[in-house]
Amino acid sequence: MAAPSLVATLTVWDRTSGTWINIITVLLGTLLGLSIRGRLPQTIQQVITQGLGLFTLFLGLTLANSMLKAKAGPIDGIILGLLALVIGGVIGESLNLDDRLTNLGDWLKERCRGTGRFTEGFVISSLLFCIGPITIVGCLNNGLSGNNNLLTVKSVMDGLAAIAFSSIYGIGVGFSTIPILIYQGGLSLFAGLLTQTLPDPTIDPRIQLISGVGGLMVLGIGFNLLELARLRVSSFLPALILAPALLTLVRMITG
Repeated sequence: MAAPSLVATLTVWDRTSGTWINIITVLLGTLLGLSIRGRLPQTIQQVITQGLGLFTLFLGLTLANSMLKAKAGPIDGIILGLLALVIGGVIGESLNLDDRLTNLGDWLKERCRGTGRFTEGFVISSLLFCIGPITIVGCLNNGLSGNNNLLTVKSVMDGLAAIAFSSIYGIGVGFSTIPILIYQGGLSLFAGLLTQTLPDPTIDPRIQLISGVGGLMVLGIGFNLLELARLRVSSFLPALILAPALLTLVRMITG
């Protein structure tokens, strides 16, 4: 009789522990940020926002380089990333994803009697905390083996960012734990279905392409933080699904 697979022996907590740790650190960071909110001069708040924006640009550029590692036969990952981003953006805009996420933030703001920049803090935090290779690879590792090391590192980073964001945008940052729970928790639980097709997510070209496309979206968040542009980043979310699908399709066609 064959021994049960590792995934089969893991409990729901084992497979989603990193997500719960992430939620706790974001909530703690939000509380700390709220405790100093109103005590910082406007100039200090502006410098914090600019610092976060610059770091986000650097992070986005670093992540976008992952596309250089992904190839599908004769087609480079950059081309596939461009196609995924453009087509995904058209789909996302057709579905009004950016407006829907903003409306969700406004609805939470009204229900929770939030004030000020509640919605802006919710949208920026939700996108930044959920996009990136650490999120994807960390969730897959957590769901496949119970290893939450990557998500623990991400949790510390998100908690620190939550302190800065909530000191500027307010309690809306704390409500980013809702998409974290749904997205990260769902991905970790779904990972069990990928044991045969995704043995090592850290070097899989599909994950590399997702990371690269996600990096471009993180760049967009950085531009928004620095108020250099107003990019509808949420509209590009379908690109994260299209990217690996396009790579798989091209590989099938080119053999």
